[in-house]
Amino acid sequence: MQKTVIIGSTTSPWKYAQQAAGMLDQAGHPFIPLGVQNGQVLGEDILNIYDQPAIENVHTITLYINPNKQKQWYNYMISLRPKRIIFNPGTENQEFKSMAEKEGIECLEACTLVMLSIGNF
Repeated sequence: MQKTVIIGSTTSPWKYAQQAAGMLDQAGHPFIPLGVQNGQVLGEDILNIYDQPAIENVHTITLYINPNKQKQWYNYMISLRPKRIIFNPGTENQEFKSMAEKEGIECLEACTLVMLSIGNF
């Protein structure tokens, strides 16, 4: 299955990033929670994005941070060499999308939750 990095992960159960983790887990997709908050998501430690941890074999990055917060992480996210980036509602960012596409990364303006619910992930 496809490894997905969830950027903007949180321990708050009502947040969409947390819901995405649950749906990814149910669908059998391994996920890596990445954020600024300490804690766990479904037993997985939230890695601190400020540490810019090396993560191998990333298929998808799904974004849950707004475009202003994305800017400082452009180079890091591209360095993970994902095959695609999903810009969830509210995270759309033409500047970053253009940068990623120049690196051969597929970019989707979509909703991870919807994609998973209809089997289109």
